[in-house]
Amino acid sequence: MKRHSALLLAAGGSTRLGRPKQLLSIGGVPLVRHVARLLLATRPEHLVVVTGGAEAAIRQALAGLDVVLVQNEDWQTGMASSLRCGHRALAGSSLPLLITGADQPCLTERHLRVLLEQDADGKDVITSYGEDGRGIPVLLSPATQQRIQGLQGDTGLRQLWKNTQTAPICVCAPELGFDIDTPEQLDAAVRAGWIDRD
Repeated sequence: MKRHSALLLAAGGSTRLGRPKQLLSIGGVPLVRHVARLLLATRPEHLVVVTGGAEAAIRQALAGLDVVLVQNEDWQTGMASSLRCGHRALAGSSLPLLITGADQPCLTERHLRVLLEQDADGKDVITSYGEDGRGIPVLLSPATQQRIQGLQGDTGLRQLWKNTQTAPICVCAPELGFDIDTPEQLDAAVRAGWIDRD
């Protein structure tokens, strides 16, 4: 498998959910720790975790793992600031960058490995959810990473592929189109057995 670094975005405030979704649990393990373990299983050179609103609790949930924790002081401004913060922590790395969030309960190690196994030849590899769009997890080329510092607000990664002549490679994983942003989505995840009941 190709050498890479990894970035876990875990700074969101979960305002619509009303509680930190990073601390929901799967099999008794906090979701943020579960995802960090999946990333570590791909053997990245470095794994940076960007924290924000629930920093202390997330730090505790990740105790003992080989991760670099970085606090985004501007996390309330949106995902772009977390991407910039995490990318700065990896300064000097010229490796492809595997990026995930902490709210996709169906994410598996296999999803991450499929991205890494693509013969990308310098292109980005992103996840397609089907009609629901596309997004994380993604594998960013070093060239694309150079544009991260220009991102602003809550635009996130999609802005990176606007006005570019190199289309990313898409890997289909419709199950990853489900994430947890609202109480209704949390209820659905619990009913499906993806997230533990309180």
